[in-house]
Amino acid sequence: MRLRDHLRVPYLLEAQRVETAPEHFVCRLSYPELAGCTVDAATLETALLQVEALRIQIIVEMLDRGVVPPIPRRPLEASDPVWIAEQAGLSEQIIDHIRSDETRPDNPREPSPARQHP
Repeated sequence: MRLRDHLRVPYLLEAQRVETAPEHFVCRLSYPELAGCTVDAATLETALLQVEALRIQIIVEMLDRGVVPPIPRRPLEASDPVWIAEQAGLSEQIIDHIRSDETRPDNPREPSPARQHP
């Protein structure tokens, strides 16, 4: 699997309303199947953007270290990792990394030698 495929894997998203102080609540979102992928934010919308950014960063960093991220489900073909990264506000460096993976040929093949017939 390539980077773009790993970024298209759907993970279970958990959402909680957490009281961090008396009468003060935050939205906690996490992808429990992806270790360390948890965020707290004042609004659900902000938490969604932050958890998506964190999910992408964790997956990119894991693959850069040679570690394969969990793959609990098949990648979604209709998912657009570049668009998600842009919406989540990730750096141009990460977005370019995803783009370069998407433009790389899947299976570069060398030309097969011509068959010789007797």
